[in-house]
Amino acid sequence: MIVKLNQKGAALVTLLVFTVMATVIISAVVAITIINTQSTATLSKGAETYNLAEIGIEEAIVRLLRDPTNYTGGTLNIGSNPVIINVTGGSTKTVVSEATSGNFKRKIQVTATVQNNQVTILTWQEIQ
Repeated sequence: MIVKLNQKGAALVTLLVFTVMATVIISAVVAITIINTQSTATLSKGAETYNLAEIGIEEAIVRLLRDPTNYTGGTLNIGSNPVIINVTGGSTKTVVSEATSGNFKRKIQVTATVQNNQVTILTWQEIQ
């Protein structure tokens, strides 16, 4: 006895399987794209905040050259982003620059000496 398969039904099942597979693949690609976009935005904002902290350090170095004994820091506003600069120490200065941009905060600490209108950087590192 020979049994004939329903060709129309088999084609419909195959079409449904491929449709579900295509939907899953497209959903995965969209999800990966969204996650990558968010990660890139986060990375970019963190780098921007680090650069703001570096600007604070550079500003402090210029001000230390102008007035090495009396400069103790301050607040530098770059756009709507505050950068807080603190300078401590005697002959060896410790400069901490903390930048805030949105929910991000980055701090850089530099140790330097100022002698004869020259600044010598001893250390430069990001701190918590």
